Amino acid sequence: MGAPRLNQPTFPVHGTELEPGRLLAAVEAAVTYYRAQLEYADGPRAYLAERGLGVVVQREWPWRVGYAPPGWSPLTRHLRAVGFTAEELVGAGLSTRTRGDPDRLIDVFRDRVVFPVRNPGGHAVAFLGRAGPGAAEGVPKYINSPDTAIYNKGRLLFGVAEQQDRLNDRWTPVLVEGPADVLAVWLSYSRSRRTGAVALAPCGTMLTDDQAATLRELPGAAGGIVAAFDADPAGRGAMDRAWQLFRQQRLPGPLLVAEFSASADPADLLRRPNGRAQLRAALQRRSRPMLDAVVDHRLARLIERHPRLLEDIDGRCAAVRVLVPLVFHAASPDEAIRVARRIVAQTGAGVESVAITALTHLEAVVRDLERCTNAS
Repeated sequence: MGAPRLNQPTFPVHGTELEPGRLLAAVEAAVTYYRAQLEYADGPRAYLAERGLGVVVQREWPWRVGYAPPGWSPLTRHLRAVGFTAEELVGAGLSTRTRGDPDRLIDVFRDRVVFPVRNPGGHAVAFLGRAGPGAAEGVPKYINSPDTAIYNKGRLLFGVAEQQDRLNDRWTPVLVEGPADVLAVWLSYSRSRRTGAVALAPCGTMLTDDQAATLRELPGAAGGIVAAFDADPAGRGAMDRAWQLFRQQRLPGPLLVAEFSASADPADLLRRPNGRAQLRAALQRRSRPMLDAVVDHRLARLIERHPRLLEDIDGRCAAVRVLVPLVFHAASPDEAIRVARRIVAQTGAGVESVAITALTHLEAVVRDLERCTNAS
């Protein structure tokens, strides 16, 4: 990839001015360095192979996965030796100053498998770092680059630049939790396929409005967006947040969810016998409406707090009151009827009870609107 041609202002940091082109060059140099380190890192190479991702070790492009070696500052020393300044390395999010000695720099990523994050133009601007296979207990599983002049973690999605061909061919966008899941879905489809699913992930954060808007504008979003998260509390929370953001975006297609068994995710499924076919089926043939999953998740949280909630009529009515507002978030009358029926089935409440609660909720909303109108 040639040197980027940018027409951007410089950014003052610590009394100096940092050129965006220099920051991009520093990150690109780090990508090359980390990639070279992976060649000699037996543990990380074995870890990737065990996860079914051995192809990214054998094949550099398009992902250029690498390895940040242990030690305080091997990358910093290497990049300083080839001409990058301390300010540029800090400004690019590659090095950080120590608290005890601000003049001393250490690497941000140490003993981690690193996944480059690219901007829409294809330039590497940051990294997601997964703890090495021998990491000590308590070490965060993932860390990501800090925000810099060339990188805002809340705006980019991992995997967009590397999969532009599939995105342009209107493949179904799939929102997953991390880079290993993105690669698992990518590997599940051969280049010869004309259609399929293309996975993208937030860059180490919860999904943001900007990222949801990016997904909305993808060509394949008209056919629907699928969320594929772990079947654990964190995964359920991430899916519920995604539903809230997507609902506000007024997506052109349906919202779907592909849920996995406990302690499994797309990357785990890839390792199973016939895993690629199983993963494709989970994403495309076994997905279900996201709003149905939201109903189930909310009810599950209620039952976790009140295990005997559905054993009597008062508890079932209380559950209905919590769930009924979701009927009014349906995208169509048919979906609203389906959600109402699901609430009936999941709570054991009668159809009349759900209908009356829905009318009561609607009347309350109308009264609130009238009060707001009169107050203005």
